Amino acid sequence: MKDKNYRYDKKWKIILLSFAALIFVLSLIYTNKLMKDLRQEEYRRMELWSHAMGEFINSDPETDIGFLFEVLENNQTIPVILVDADNETIISYRNLDTIKMENAEYAADKLEEFRNNGKESFSIIGPDGEVMNTIYYSDSLLLKKLQYYPYIQLILIAIFIIMGYIVLNVSRRSEQNHVWLGMSKETAHQLGTPISSLMAWLEIMRDEHGETEMFREVEKDVKRLEKIAARFSKIGSKPNLHENELVGCIRNTMSYLKTRIPATIHLETNITDTDEIYLPLNVELFEWVIENLCKNAVDAIGTNGTIRITIESDDKNVGIEISDTGKGISKSDFKNVFKPGYTTKNRGWGLGLSLAKRIVEEYHGGKIFVKSSEIGKGTTFRINLKKIQ
Repeated sequence: MKDKNYRYDKKWKIILLSFAALIFVLSLIYTNKLMKDLRQEEYRRMELWSHAMGEFINSDPETDIGFLFEVLENNQTIPVILVDADNETIISYRNLDTIKMENAEYAADKLEEFRNNGKESFSIIGPDGEVMNTIYYSDSLLLKKLQYYPYIQLILIAIFIIMGYIVLNVSRRSEQNHVWLGMSKETAHQLGTPISSLMAWLEIMRDEHGETEMFREVEKDVKRLEKIAARFSKIGSKPNLHENELVGCIRNTMSYLKTRIPATIHLETNITDTDEIYLPLNVELFEWVIENLCKNAVDAIGTNGTIRITIESDDKNVGIEISDTGKGISKSDFKNVFKPGYTTKNRGWGLGLSLAKRIVEEYHGGKIFVKSSEIGKGTTFRINLKKIQ
């Protein structure tokens, strides 16, 4: 099963996204209610003005229509067009672009737009019962701006959540790095004493019993422990890279693994004895990468299968592919497998591939990724490195 830390991380992402979606929906509902109330308020204002003007004109036929213009002038927000009895000639307008409205074609288009915007027009009826003027109006600038408010709010919430997540992620990663660094240094220190003791006992065994086959295998494991301690001591600090031969590094790792994995799992390569590729490498750490990938392949295969290592090389670059016939990885987890804490095993911390990524990309300036995988058929990891120029 996947590590709890990884599951919690995924859970928090879902919670944050759900929280943002909830705020957006509530904001949209509330904004729509405000817009509805504002539209009703603007409608009532226009209705009141038109009725008041009708009453005013009917009470005194000699009344100058200029009073109506004055009422319209007091409107500071709602775009309004007043037309004459023929419903074609614009007498006055308010809260529209004055310069553009001087253009007859633009004014005619704007009048047509107001007629067809779905809002009710208001007619001013004269004393003889005929329509003297008609008022057309549109949504106020405030109302139009309010339509975009939920989306602006969503963008701001998204920015806030993303920035918060990045800050928390960087802070947590920094904390994890300090913990891993401390654990690595302490592990290297604690391994030092028993390794020195084992090496001393090996010398005694060599003197008393000679170099038997068992002795040589135990010696290999002790030297491997010494190498592991050296690896842990280098985690957290930039290792020195020297020109080293890549093929020999991989061949040594495979030679060590062959006697320590099930006999039913076959290790294959396209490496020949004459192949030589020189790269800036830290051999101890890079062997650790190959070992981790091969051990993961063993876990994925289980009992019967094949692990194949292929090397491709040109004048500038080297590509190393490690393929297995294991259970495969779902495409959605191609990037997750390199995250600290991600594991499908019941035991383990899920740090192997995370450390491999750090060693390849941060220490060696290369790239490691899942090239391909299919559930039930296997996985191919690829490492790209640059040659010495």
